[in-house]
Amino acid sequence: MEDMRNTVEGRLAASMKRLAVKMPFEKITIKQLTDGAGVIRVTFYNHFRDKYDLLEWIVKTEILDSARNLISNKMFREAVVLIFANMQKDKEFYMHVVNMEGQNSFSEIVDSAIQSLLLSLLNEEGVRKNFAYEWMKPEYVAAYYAKAMSYVVIMWIRMGMKFDPEEMGRVYEYMTTRSFWDIIEGMQEE
Repeated sequence: MEDMRNTVEGRLAASMKRLAVKMPFEKITIKQLTDGAGVIRVTFYNHFRDKYDLLEWIVKTEILDSARNLISNKMFREAVVLIFANMQKDKEFYMHVVNMEGQNSFSEIVDSAIQSLLLSLLNEEGVRKNFAYEWMKPEYVAAYYAKAMSYVVIMWIRMGMKFDPEEMGRVYEYMTTRSFWDIIEGMQEE
């Protein structure tokens, strides 16, 4: 398996990470990205539509792909811990891009990437298309869980990543395996 740092995509990703900690993401140009990666502009467009597509590639490839096998093997907490640990490795980068707003916001990119992963996993599992409730289509279930996970990820980054990945894995597992009412009951004073 080829080391990602030696691929064109990997070099462009590394260039983006270096630039994003020095300047606002919106001001990064394709020329700056390609100069930093040692490739020409045409090469960038052979791999990505724009810098937002590159950012989504980073999230999918460096964060979510590594968790995919764990999720497939029903190791959900371990997958969540790995996601947070991988993000923490590039803390400075994520702390800078988390506040991207508007169309192509970071939260939208993260949500889309997680939703795509979950829908893919649901389809691989051969989920029934006609569930007991008509509303519960695989794409809606994937969207629901993706929104929850992306919210947790975004808030964790915005809070400075001060909670370690293991704790975030336990928190996420706790929240996703209990009803809203169970959580309320657990938060009440005794």
